[in-house]
Amino acid sequence: MRPDRATTAEPQSATTARTDRDVAVDSNRATTTVTVRCTGHVRDAVGAHELEFAFEGDRLRDFLESFFDVYDLEDMLIAETEADAAHSGWAPVPDDLPGTWRKNPEGEQTRPYARVCINGRFNEHLGGFEAGLEDGDRVALIYPFMFCC
Repeated sequence: MRPDRATTAEPQSATTARTDRDVAVDSNRATTTVTVRCTGHVRDAVGAHELEFAFEGDRLRDFLESFFDVYDLEDMLIAETEADAAHSGWAPVPDDLPGTWRKNPEGEQTRPYARVCINGRFNEHLGGFEAGLEDGDRVALIYPFMFCC
């Protein structure tokens, strides 16, 4: 955590670089408060396993943008490209997969071993980064410790 930042996001005030339209849109956005649960490397970086976090908006995308403004974890959790989202050791995907498989689009995927869950469900099953959040929801940021011989 950066020492100059609070542990919860606060609504940003309008600056001279922002337009009047941006300010009007921001003033109409509701604030949502969620419980954030952190594991592994995320817990180490944040310094706590659980915290309350308030942000403007009501989507996972809004939460992540606000959270990453406070905690510099985006590079740890989010993959920019398809190659960043997969590990070379994964088994090949069969042509005929059973059931319904969902995958977030490129740029909205997590890195190998990292996951984002909402109330215990993986975000890609809830609409990806567009998934809605309500006050009191639980968002888990998971990046387990991995050790090899």
